[in-house]
Amino acid sequence: MEARRRWRGKENEVRYCSKRCRSARPNRTDLALEESILALLAGRARGATICPSEAARAVAPDAWRPLLERTRCAARRLIAAGRLDMLQRGQIVDASSARGPVRLRLRT
Repeated sequence: MEARRRWRGKENEVRYCSKRCRSARPNRTDLALEESILALLAGRARGATICPSEAARAVAPDAWRPLLERTRCAARRLIAAGRLDMLQRGQIVDASSARGPVRLRLRT
């Protein structure tokens, strides 16, 4: 979330960047995706990574492709909470601007 001029002096009060974000609270599927990401990573060696599609497949094996963007959103929430890192080519990247294939890793 980028700082806006109208938020100056109110940074601690701002929780959502827009009305759309406020209305798009995580639902049951989003929470299942977060749990799936964490469970897959917990079952791997320390420092191992997963592809977001693995978490989507774990939640909906037959209809995982429509969940890919929601899986990335779930990953971004976990990154904001300080639990994950998003990687591209082995380097940590900014989750909000990453394009293309990414990997997820528990934060060390």
